Amino acid sequence: MVAEKRKREQGDEPPKATEVVKSDTAKKSTQPEEEISFIDLGLDPRLLQAIAQQKFAKPTLVQRKAIPLALNGQDVLAKADCGSGKTAAYVLPLLSSILKRKSTDSSAFTAALILVPTRELADQVFKAIEQFSSFCAKDIRTAKLTDKVSSAVQRALLSNSPDIVISTPATAWHNLNSSALSLDKLTHLVLDEADLVLSYGYNEDLENLSRSIPKGVQVMMMSATLTDEVNTLKGIFRRDPTLLDLKEKEAEGEGITQFVAKCGEDEKFLLAYVIFKLKLIKGKCIIFVSDIDRCYRLKLFFEQFGIRSCILNSELPLNSRVHVVEEFNRNVYDIIIAADEKNAMLGDKEEVEEDAEAEETKETSKNPENAEDDAAEKEAARPKKKSKPSKADKEYGVSRGVDFKKVSAVINFDLPTTASSYTHRIGRTARAGQTGMALSFVVPKELYRKHMPTSTVTSEKDEKVMAKIVRQQAKRGKEVKPYNFNMKQVDPFRYRMNDALRAVTKVSIREARTRELRQELLKSDKLKRYFEENPTELSHLRHDGELRTARQQAHLKHIPEYLLPKDGKQNLDTDVGFVPLRKDRKGKSHRKGKGFKVGGRKRDPLKTFKARRKTK
Repeated sequence: MVAEKRKREQGDEPPKATEVVKSDTAKKSTQPEEEISFIDLGLDPRLLQAIAQQKFAKPTLVQRKAIPLALNGQDVLAKADCGSGKTAAYVLPLLSSILKRKSTDSSAFTAALILVPTRELADQVFKAIEQFSSFCAKDIRTAKLTDKVSSAVQRALLSNSPDIVISTPATAWHNLNSSALSLDKLTHLVLDEADLVLSYGYNEDLENLSRSIPKGVQVMMMSATLTDEVNTLKGIFRRDPTLLDLKEKEAEGEGITQFVAKCGEDEKFLLAYVIFKLKLIKGKCIIFVSDIDRCYRLKLFFEQFGIRSCILNSELPLNSRVHVVEEFNRNVYDIIIAADEKNAMLGDKEEVEEDAEAEETKETSKNPENAEDDAAEKEAARPKKKSKPSKADKEYGVSRGVDFKKVSAVINFDLPTTASSYTHRIGRTARAGQTGMALSFVVPKELYRKHMPTSTVTSEKDEKVMAKIVRQQAKRGKEVKPYNFNMKQVDPFRYRMNDALRAVTKVSIREARTRELRQELLKSDKLKRYFEENPTELSHLRHDGELRTARQQAHLKHIPEYLLPKDGKQNLDTDVGFVPLRKDRKGKSHRKGKGFKVGGRKRDPLKTFKARRKTK
């Protein structure tokens, strides 16, 4: 019946979100669509228990639309904003279908394959399945293949034919090719963050997988954007799914106030110092930088002012990265400095393609008769970029997919290289109807390379990228406002900023990077089993410890009163002022006297100092 329905729909234009037919359950309901509950969607009762335990009040728009279609066996392509509940939109019908089948057929085989672009997203999906299947854990077996383990361990995980397999396309094809994974009886295929799966270079793996997937498999694709990559995926799997182009009333970006600050390369550090030291931004914040070195430069800079932060980049072990996100979501950390390395790679690719198109257009306008021949010659002669080997995790991603909760602000310390990356970055805040702020630092062309120690290659075309961002946001009815600040009040902090930057040398960055990696590897590997046996102790493992520069400057952690603006004091903790070493009975401090005898017990202020409570 499902196959006949698909044949009828082939060649037809995919219906719009408003034209999608609701499930039979929803049809019978007389209440407004916004008031539909999870009970009305026809899910398994055990799943409803888990949903109630997690205190989900009612389904989101993408869940209301996608779940009935998925339960009816239709292929679905859902485009919905970040934080709109896309994971539950495919996990719940997937689990419900497996439980329904197991009620009559108890044979063991892999029924569902979930493909994700990054390890962080795989871990997030795995935890979501664990939560939703908490009341039917014996009936649902899930294997996650993204952990850094040997092929033998992965083969062991797959030997019992788990119901659901979560993997990146490369790992899935590797196990399928080695016969460790069997997809002969596969019934469901899910591509989460579908547009990113191709962008991350999994084209060949997806082609290979598509040839091994049996006919009649139900395909679900989830994405935050509808790009050419999504259309390519539809072609690879030869599908024409029902399109759901959805937008919540309070969707991504609606609650975001966007600002841009034009400043020099060193002034980025100055503004960041003032913003966090004077606590101009309240709540949790994610700071995006362009590469791993920038993570450590900014962290070492902050440390000198007593500003605590933790780092997230592809070089750190997966367990550490996952733990950092979990602790951030539990409000243990307020500031995460995240390296968005994938954005730089995608930006380079987009820039090369744009330059190539512009050059071809220019040549074609000169010689229209020989345009095709010239284009063919240029394509053949164009040098191909050689990728440099890297120790970083190629399946790392932080600006998309990862669920950061209750983020108050996103700071683009280094502006992304594409307008789409900007949209995904700021989507980390103002999720699920909340409000948030996005602040981006832009380096004008005339200030580029004026301060070499803090310069980065990605800042060269900041103004060009920001112009694209402004146009894109304007199309969506959103405004990127200038961030106005009084430079006269900021300038007095400049000499302290320069002192701190001079202490952050290349040597100190390299040493800090090595030391942090060594510490995180120790925490990740040697303590893994201990924390599995003692999960409560995990709360004491922190990731925002000091790395320290070569030159320590304790005075920078305190702000002199004369530097503060008039309204700046209220945001800082109360200062107790100067505490003298010891006073005699007449109230005179011994600091101005002849000193004290260090070896004498009675004269040693460290041994005689007593805190006395004031009497009323």
